[in-house]
Amino acid sequence: MSVALPPAQGPETIDTVAIAQAGLKEGPGGFWRDVFRRLRRNPTAWIGAAIVLVFILVAILAPLLAPYPETALPGAKNITPTHIPGPGELPEFPLGLDRFGGDVLSKLIWGAQASLLVGVVSTTLGLIGGMLLGLLAGTFGGWVDTIIMRFVDIILSVPNLLLAVSIAAILGQTPFAVMIAIGASSVPIFARLLRASMLQQRSSDYVLSAQTLGLGRGRITMSHVLPNAIGPVIVQGTLTLATAVIDAAALSFLGLGGGRPETAEWGRMLTYAQNELAIAPQLAFLPGICIAVTALGFTLFGEALREAMDPRTRAR
Repeated sequence: MSVALPPAQGPETIDTVAIAQAGLKEGPGGFWRDVFRRLRRNPTAWIGAAIVLVFILVAILAPLLAPYPETALPGAKNITPTHIPGPGELPEFPLGLDRFGGDVLSKLIWGAQASLLVGVVSTTLGLIGGMLLGLLAGTFGGWVDTIIMRFVDIILSVPNLLLAVSIAAILGQTPFAVMIAIGASSVPIFARLLRASMLQQRSSDYVLSAQTLGLGRGRITMSHVLPNAIGPVIVQGTLTLATAVIDAAALSFLGLGGGRPETAEWGRMLTYAQNELAIAPQLAFLPGICIAVTALGFTLFGEALREAMDPRTRAR
């Protein structure tokens, strides 16, 4: 009598089963499909996404939306020492003029482009640097982990804005220096977050199964541990964009952003609005509102994304 034997399970089959049993493989796009479903049901995500989308569209389409070029001063002849035309006073300038004679509406639109560029580039630099350090610490552990984490602790001991100001002051007053400064100040956040997430994943059953099958540490890390540990880092990247916009405005406000005085940048607009608060307070309120609303949009969407990716709430 012949006995039917179960099909042979090679390393690849067993490895896939282990991952599936751990709940880390929910079918093609299962995890992200569930995340998008939860985001669609969250009104906070809709509000944040709408604000972010408007901000991005305004920044990208600035050359088409702005009535005047970035450094143009079309209303210089209308400026007097005691009066700066405000919103509605001149038909051709809906939001009025600044102290240099520039169109405020145009500068707000061009300022969105500058803030988006600084925010995206600085966050990308911080993300790359932080992920590299976190990946090394989470993969090798031991003395490598100790050295990297002590270096990260030293950076974390300095307040973010103070560290960014110091780096920008050393590198010079240029927009690129601001990007590097803000990116460097966010490196420790991404490094610690990815390391902690990888250490949590390394103790999972599917990692033990892969090790039992003889898979190398590099393959386990890059194929399984890193993809499952990167979710919190993506969420943090969204939240870091909000702080990057604020930090960029702060550094420009302190005069570290470089450029000419009439440069269209929200933080620089705040700097030169201080002397006109008594006669033209809108020059400070309008860029301030743009900064606050933009940061709010990224924060709302980032928090909604964090909730949607949280395994403790996904089962609800």
